[in-house]
Amino acid sequence: MYVGKPVILASQSPRRRQLLEQAGIPFQVKVSDAEETFPAGMPIPEIPVHIARQKALAVAHLYEAGEVVLAADTVVVLDDTIIGKPTDRADAIRILGALSGKIHQVITGVVILHEGKEEAFSQTTEVHFKPLEPEQIAYYVDHYQPFDKAGAYAIQEWIGAIGIDRINGCFYNVMGLPISQVAERLSRL
Repeated sequence: MYVGKPVILASQSPRRRQLLEQAGIPFQVKVSDAEETFPAGMPIPEIPVHIARQKALAVAHLYEAGEVVLAADTVVVLDDTIIGKPTDRADAIRILGALSGKIHQVITGVVILHEGKEEAFSQTTEVHFKPLEPEQIAYYVDHYQPFDKAGAYAIQEWIGAIGIDRINGCFYNVMGLPISQVAERLSRL
């Protein structure tokens, strides 16, 4: 159990906030204005950690000595290509159509800053979507509007319940934060 100073969460993700609350980790939100960029040619598994580091460093100057900064970034990868957030309804439908009937990876990078030290790690979960009917995809996009979600879906929503038949790895990682691993590392501080 984490009993240290409150964590500064450098993220506006409601899902990350929910997971920290579930784990009983006290936190404050300081939204990062970091650009989510990465160098060309960077290996895909390193990208979410790189972006999480940018987010953490963007708010690091706002915290007091002894406080903990936590930042994360999640990418969805299909066929060695990062699938970002959809730009509109048509893009969300296109993305979900591409994921339908296939296995993709969800990689979350996490950076924890504390007393001048950095702890960085990532976790990967494989997600398998059943073949989805076009009507199912349209229903999900129209009713859940997943425009702020990498890969155009949230596993904890309707599409996860009816469309995902198996995962290999951490469920919460797909939500945006491998909370068990985060809690374990925070407890070691």
